[in-house]
Amino acid sequence: MANLGTTFSRDELPVSQGFEPIPAGWYTATVTGAELKDTKAGDGQYINVQYTITGPEQQGRVIFGLINIRNASTKAQEIGLSNLNALMSAIGLEKVQDTDQLIGHDCQVKVKLKAAVLNDDKSEKYPAGNDISGWKPSEGGFKATSAPVPKKPAFAR
Repeated sequence: MANLGTTFSRDELPVSQGFEPIPAGWYTATVTGAELKDTKAGDGQYINVQYTITGPEQQGRVIFGLINIRNASTKAQEIGLSNLNALMSAIGLEKVQDTDQLIGHDCQVKVKLKAAVLNDDKSEKYPAGNDISGWKPSEGGFKATSAPVPKKPAFAR
């Protein structure tokens, strides 16, 4: 037995939002996590990006998106690197070499619905869920992550 150090009362605790997929559409989000992982086959790597929705609806919901950066499939790797480019553009990063550099930035994400995957006996192998299929800067733009590039002086006549 372990003492919790306090008493928790159900009527004072937040209600679970559940794990049902959120409706498809554009949402403002903050990148709240990014972790490099190996593919199941062990022949590639992807960034597991965690987004926390900040609006206009579904605030507080968490969505994960996978971005392939190394893959045995050239096409999968090409798509993944294109997605990384889109995320970096949306959050205002020119270069990235560590997943921590992605964290803390706001952007808009396009959420799509993923259908459930069924076993041969029609039982649910994987439940329906969400995926990220697009990125763009948040309505307020993005915060500068490096010193601004100086403007060239106007040509004098």
